[in-house]
Amino acid sequence: MQRLRRVAAAAVVAALAATGVTACGGDNGEDGSGAKVLKLWHYEGANSAMGIAWDKAIETFKAEHPGVEVRFERKAFEQIQQNAGMIINSSEGPDVMEYNKGNATAGLLSSQGLLTDLTDEATKRGWDKELSPSLQSTARYDDKGVMGSGKWYGVPNYGEYVMVYYNKDLFTKYGVKVPTTLAEMTAAMDTFVSKGVPPLGMAGAEYPAGQLFYQLALSKADRSFVDNYQLYKNPVDFHADPLKYGADTFAEWVRKGYVSKDSASLKAEDMGTTFISGKAPMIVSGSWWYGRFKSEIKFNWDTFLFPGNTLNAGSSGNIWVVPASSKAKNLAYDFIDITMRPEIQALIGNNGGVPVAGDPAKISDSKDRKLIENFNAISAQDGLAFYPDWPVPGYYDVLVSGFQSLINQSKSPDQVLDAIAKPYQDGVAEIKRG
Repeated sequence: MQRLRRVAAAAVVAALAATGVTACGGDNGEDGSGAKVLKLWHYEGANSAMGIAWDKAIETFKAEHPGVEVRFERKAFEQIQQNAGMIINSSEGPDVMEYNKGNATAGLLSSQGLLTDLTDEATKRGWDKELSPSLQSTARYDDKGVMGSGKWYGVPNYGEYVMVYYNKDLFTKYGVKVPTTLAEMTAAMDTFVSKGVPPLGMAGAEYPAGQLFYQLALSKADRSFVDNYQLYKNPVDFHADPLKYGADTFAEWVRKGYVSKDSASLKAEDMGTTFISGKAPMIVSGSWWYGRFKSEIKFNWDTFLFPGNTLNAGSSGNIWVVPASSKAKNLAYDFIDITMRPEIQALIGNNGGVPVAGDPAKISDSKDRKLIENFNAISAQDGLAFYPDWPVPGYYDVLVSGFQSLINQSKSPDQVLDAIAKPYQDGVAEIKRG
C-alpha cells in the first residue's frame, strides 16, 4: 500500500537525534572495539506476522553468527519513509532496512546511488528463482529508478493483494451466494440493496475508493495495460477502456446504492471498523486487514478474489534494502537470505501474513492457507498489477480527490478522468526527462 509523505529537511535532524544509534566505523560491521555489528531497522509491529517472523530470523542469524552483535531498532513507518534518503546517507544509518517499494521510494534512492546493487547476490542465493516476475518488479529498478527492470536493489519477503472480505452470516441471512463473476457480484449487491442493506463498505477519503476503481478497470485489462500504466511502456488513454470502464462502473455502483454517498468522507479505518462491527456485507481491500480481522471479528467471515479478474491490485510487500553506506554488507545479505528460508516464510503464513516463498501445506489454519493459495495463484499467472497511485509521486492525493467527487456525485466520470489524467501524464513526462 503506497503511502507517500513529505517532510521538511529540518525534521531530519530531530529524527537522527532520536535514533540514539552510535555510528559504526571500519569494514564488515566492525565498531571501534573490533566487535562485528549488524545494524537492522524495520517498522513491523512485534505481534504482526512479519514482526514475529523477523524476530525469529534475528534469533537464527545470531546463532549462525556468534561473533556478531545485532543492533535492531523498530522504527515508525513515517520515520523511515520521510527521512530515508538523508538517514541512510549518513553514519547513523542501518546496514539493512525495510523500505517501501515503488518508483517514488526505493526507485528514487536507487537512482541517487544510495542503495547497494544486489543483483549478484540475487543470482548466487537463488532469490531470482524464488520470486515470480511480478514480485521481482518491485525489487528491480533501472537507472532512472523505474521499477520492473534493471538491477536488484531490494528483496521482498511477503506479499499483499486486494480481495473481497465478506460477512458469511449476512450472506446466509439474505440467501446470497459467493459470486464467481462480476455479474453475479452485482446481482448479490442488488439483493442486499433490495433489503435496505448497503452492500459495500467504502472509504472515499483514503485509498479504498481508488483501489475499487482500479479493480474494476483491471476486470477489462491485460498485462500490456499494466505495463503501460505502471511502467510507461506506451501512452495511456484515460478516456478509453479499461480506465473509462472503471470510472463509469464505479459511478453506476454509487447510483445503484452499492456504494453509499456518505462514504465520501470516510477513512479506511472507518471502513474497516464498519466491517468488523458486522454492518457491511462486503469490503474490497487488501490482505493487510487480514490479521486484524482474524483477531477482532466475532462473526463468520471469509474472503474471495475479486470475481472474474485475472489481474488484481497487489504486489510484494515492502523490501529489504542494503544502503550503499553499509559497513556490513555481507552480514546484511546473510540476514536477508535467512528471511527467505522455508521455516521463516511459514511463520509469516501461520501468523496471518502472505509469504512470497511459502508452502501452503505448511500452514495449519485453513483460512490462512486460502489467503496464501490465492496469492500464489495470482502471482503464478503474473496477475499482480501493483496499485493505482504508484506511477508518479503525489498521485495518491489526486486519486483520493477524484473518487471522492465520484462518490458524492459532484463530478461526472469523464470529469474525474480528466482530473486524474493530467497529473499522471505530467508526472510520467518528468520521470522520463530524468
